[in-house]
Amino acid sequence: MPKLVLVAVGGNALIRAGQKGTAQEQFENAVDTARAVVRLLKAGYRVVLTHGNGPQVGASLTRSEVAAPYAYRLPLDCCVAATQGEIGYVLQYAMWQALQAEGMRTPVVTLITQVRVDAGDPAFARPTKPIGPFYTRDVAERYRDLFEWHMAEDSSRGYRRVVPSPEPKEIVELEAIQACVERGLVVIAGGGGGWTS
Repeated sequence: MPKLVLVAVGGNALIRAGQKGTAQEQFENAVDTARAVVRLLKAGYRVVLTHGNGPQVGASLTRSEVAAPYAYRLPLDCCVAATQGEIGYVLQYAMWQALQAEGMRTPVVTLITQVRVDAGDPAFARPTKPIGPFYTRDVAERYRDLFEWHMAEDSSRGYRRVVPSPEPKEIVELEAIQACVERGLVVIAGGGGGWTS
């Protein structure tokens, strides 16, 4: 049985310093990851990709809240699921191109992954996970007051919205992930946060 490798791709790996984070930029940035994964596959490894989503989920949540007068608002867990699909698609497309370039036909699948967390986790009372773009202090204070966001200074580069980051308790789709890996698929799963039960 080939060895299994877990490749963790940070959400910031798809949006590099100085970029706006457009879809086109993320597609272009995913190419390096895809080529690295193809090298692992050619070396005989099975691969599962997981990813962060801080910038993307921040943008998704902001779109939802700013558009609230015109469209229904999505809670954070739904935005996480949406970005799992978004980032999964970007990585899956880049993988398809990289595999085609090598004449390989390894199937790649994205699984929306539910991660159960404890509703009593103290992280809910102390949001610490930065998401979305950087803001100046003035803009951060305005958004804090306007949208009731929690804001914090991040790496002396400005202010970002922060959300709870509770400890994971269970990966609901773990058996589905294992089944796909055992069938030889590259699996993209587990990106982002969780939900309470």
